[in-house]
Amino acid sequence: MLAALAEARAALATSDVPIGAVVVDEAGTVLATGRNAREADADPTGHAEVLALRTAARGRDSWRLDGCTLVVTLEPCTMCAGAAVLSRVDRVVFGAWDPKAGAVGSLWDVVRDRRLNHRPEVVAGVLADESTALLEEFFATHR
Repeated sequence: MLAALAEARAALATSDVPIGAVVVDEAGTVLATGRNAREADADPTGHAEVLALRTAARGRDSWRLDGCTLVVTLEPCTMCAGAAVLSRVDRVVFGAWDPKAGAVGSLWDVVRDRRLNHRPEVVAGVLADESTALLEEFFATHR
């Protein structure tokens, strides 16, 4: 989560919401990192999770990320939760809850939907205070 927080802080330089993500393999080796780049790239899909999952898949030369963990500073939205399911990650670890758009237990629970063919384990609240503080600091200066 510390690496994801570092990615989130780096997003601040581009005026993007400070959300960071990391994909690690079974041994805990970092395969990819990502930070929000919606503003920087004018890309509505430029979420930290999607960017990290894309990079990890390219590095493995496979869209299947079996055995991997997606670590992100904020609870994933529906798009990112869906990407986690479709990429077949074993687990999703996140920091802060997102009651307005979260799809891993807050507003929706996409990753545990029994109708889907894959359901990653969820670990919530890891370094939640640090993740929340970064977001609160950002929004205090942008609203």
